[in-house]
Amino acid sequence: MSAIRSILVHADASAPCGARLQAAARLAEQHAATATALFAVMPSLLMYPFTIAYTPEAVPLMREFEADRCNRASKLFDQARAEVGAAAASKLLWAETTEEPVRAFTRRAFCTDLLVLGQPDPAAGSASTAADVPADFVASVLIGSGKPALVLPYVAAPEVIGSVALVAWKASRESARALAAALPLLQRAGQVHVAMWDDDSEGADSGPGLEAWLASHAVQATLHRNGKATADIGQYLLSMASDLGADLLVMGCYGHSRSREWVLGGATRSVLASMTLPVLMSH
Repeated sequence: MSAIRSILVHADASAPCGARLQAAARLAEQHAATATALFAVMPSLLMYPFTIAYTPEAVPLMREFEADRCNRASKLFDQARAEVGAAAASKLLWAETTEEPVRAFTRRAFCTDLLVLGQPDPAAGSASTAADVPADFVASVLIGSGKPALVLPYVAAPEVIGSVALVAWKASRESARALAAALPLLQRAGQVHVAMWDDDSEGADSGPGLEAWLASHAVQATLHRNGKATADIGQYLLSMASDLGADLLVMGCYGHSRSREWVLGGATRSVLASMTLPVLMSH
């Protein structure tokens, strides 16, 4: 991606939403882009059995519940605009949808450069996440839209994202797409580290070509060669990011559809479950 001009950030009523909105606004200011906060949550009618949802007593309660969630998200939006300052706040816009969130967000994502999403709370479980979005919302949007996404950890997101970047590289389509999408961020980074795994059956070393390609885009990178990929790449990356003091991890998102559900690859699943820093992913 040569430039970021449009950002779509997921908005809901959860506490971490505020950090997502602030991050999107700051990114929009840095890259002369526009960030749209799309309030997209599971409609009440899809959350409860029809026998309950359509009773006369339930309808006004569900409407009140819907309005409350939207109002709480709107307050988080206003707070985020106040926190980031006037210049960044002017880049952040608000939009709402009452449709099923995965479908609505994915459709809007098709015409967007970068998505900003939030890590599901691993401790909450599917019963809690279903109150706002399906448990596989991030995976479904990533794989369904084909767009790069900056996923922020639910615990906290640093105010500065990308001063020290770690790129996970394997000679694959997913890695190549993620790296290309991250170029506008990597060009602003103070340090860029590349953790390499070469799984080429012919034993080819992609390091020199990768280093030259990055340099042609004004990105000076330090390569860390790790040989063949192992089963615990996700945890290795998070540990390495911590050792380097990285505030951005760039990696491909591996996954496929099975029985109408998205099944993530091991490293992708591990990082999404345990992430401690923002992660830019692309499928």
